[in-house]
Amino acid sequence: QTVPEELQNGGGFGYVVAFRPFGTISWMQTVVASPDAARYVFRNESLPPFSPYEVKVGVYNNKGEGSFSPVTVVYSAEEEPTKAPTTVLARSLSASDVEVSWAPPWESQHKGRIQGYEVRCWRHDEKEENAKRIRTVGNQTSTRVGNLRGNALYHLAVRAYNTAGTGPSSAAVNVTTRKPRECPWGWGLSPGVSSSTSLCWCLGHFYLLSLSLQVLYRWNKQSSTSVIETNKTSVELSLPLDEDYIIEIKPFSDGGDGSSSEQIRIPKISSKQGAASCQPAACS
Repeated sequence: QTVPEELQNGGGFGYVVAFRPFGTISWMQTVVASPDAARYVFRNESLPPFSPYEVKVGVYNNKGEGSFSPVTVVYSAEEEPTKAPTTVLARSLSASDVEVSWAPPWESQHKGRIQGYEVRCWRHDEKEENAKRIRTVGNQTSTRVGNLRGNALYHLAVRAYNTAGTGPSSAAVNVTTRKPRECPWGWGLSPGVSSSTSLCWCLGHFYLLSLSLQVLYRWNKQSSTSVIETNKTSVELSLPLDEDYIIEIKPFSDGGDGSSSEQIRIPKISSKQGAASCQPAACS
């Protein structure tokens, strides 16, 4: 930081920059003659990257030299990391989130400091150069990647970075997100009831293979609910014919529970009614 003019106390004011490799005895010195100067660059092609130097700055004018600042340690410019992170692991948390973790690279830190990590994530049918990128800061060695497509294969790779740039990438690891909770285009429900209390509905064929369904039913005047799980398009319920029942259908998978259908009210059925065929209406 420059010295204000009122504190320079005379003409011919300038600075003396003294520096030496950390741990050595002899100081090197240079004179910066401008009173407005606020930096000095020492150039040496043989200087190793990220080398520590002790530095102090003094002042002078036509009457002689003044005092020096306290000694501080600065480093020469660093190089980007030369090793990749190791032990990269990924696991699916949900249909849209995965967690990736890694270990720091095995590397001597004399060429620079690792300031964080960059995680790249791309879907199997995408190009790697279009990967989603997430940066961590400091020594954090895990992060979550979100907003992914459900039931999709992803590749993830990690690399370290610092002020000089990013280092080499780890080998990519694979992870498949969990199955989505419900159909991306929605799912339809159209029940038909017969005297044998059969309930049927329609659901996209792909999601019949991917999802299971919960049929929740209760007597209209009771709060307790019974549950049947199925992956078929119909189920037979043992319900008294002379009671009203409330039924809901809800998809679920290892990605979690989906939204329930609207409540379906099944009125009591007279034993004199004829059997009706279970014919759900078409749904998209």
